[in-house]
Amino acid sequence: MRIALLSGGAGWHVQDLQRAATRLGHDTALVDFRRVAAAVSGQGDSLQGFDAVIVRTMPAGSLEQVVFRMDTLHRFQFAGGRVLNPPAALEACIDKYLASSRLFAAGLPVPPTVVCQNAESAMQAFGQLGGDVVVKPLFGSEGRGMVRVADEEVAWRTFRTLERTQAVLYLQQFVAHPGWDLRTFVIGGRVLASMRRHARGGWRTNVAQGGRAEAVSLTTEEERLTLEAARAVGTLVAGVDLLPRPGGGYYILEVNAVPGWRALSRATGTDIAVEIIRSLTSHEQLATA
Repeated sequence: MRIALLSGGAGWHVQDLQRAATRLGHDTALVDFRRVAAAVSGQGDSLQGFDAVIVRTMPAGSLEQVVFRMDTLHRFQFAGGRVLNPPAALEACIDKYLASSRLFAAGLPVPPTVVCQNAESAMQAFGQLGGDVVVKPLFGSEGRGMVRVADEEVAWRTFRTLERTQAVLYLQQFVAHPGWDLRTFVIGGRVLASMRRHARGGWRTNVAQGGRAEAVSLTTEEERLTLEAARAVGTLVAGVDLLPRPGGGYYILEVNAVPGWRALSRATGTDIAVEIIRSLTSHEQLATA
């Protein structure tokens, strides 16, 4: 099978996928998402000649550029190609508001969240959410761009600054947690590996932001929440974050449709890249998609 790795560069995850694909007897080629071109006839299409696509990054771009990139994935899938994750799942997970809404509609626990477009509305939401919130970029990962705001004056300045950049204001109630959360990795309807991420001197648990990881085995309830969350947004491969709730249980904090696995592989000893390639190239994957 010939697999296109859609990315913005040859980073660690791309190299790991190339290693795994070669080991399993498949060919890969790196395709820069920012240079993808398409023709209605199919001639000159950047994805022509590939059997499957793995999306590793969604580079920043204008609304038109992002829509076009998703269009190329929909077209590739419609023509019989395999896309990991399916474009509809990518669209749901890239947008934090849409993902949270899907999770809530599926009856899954998500932190109290308000999304708005101006500072005045954000201030009202700030009060409704208890005056202690985490402001997140609507699009983003690995904890980048997040800020905790628990002061009214700082909140106003933060919201006004974001408003001037025409950003959408995504506010989640800050959840007091014991300094750790769970990152679970789902492939094809099963939990492949899981780790507990410990914050290092703060509330952020992301390993990319300095958190510490250790392998864990999930309870039956933790596994149920993980699989239902992945199913709610249509992902075949996903990183699901579970945050402990005060008084017990968990919130589903995020479902990542382009998850990293470097820290998880190190913590658990699992060759996740090989499992991703196997899932993509199996007959079952096509049927599930």
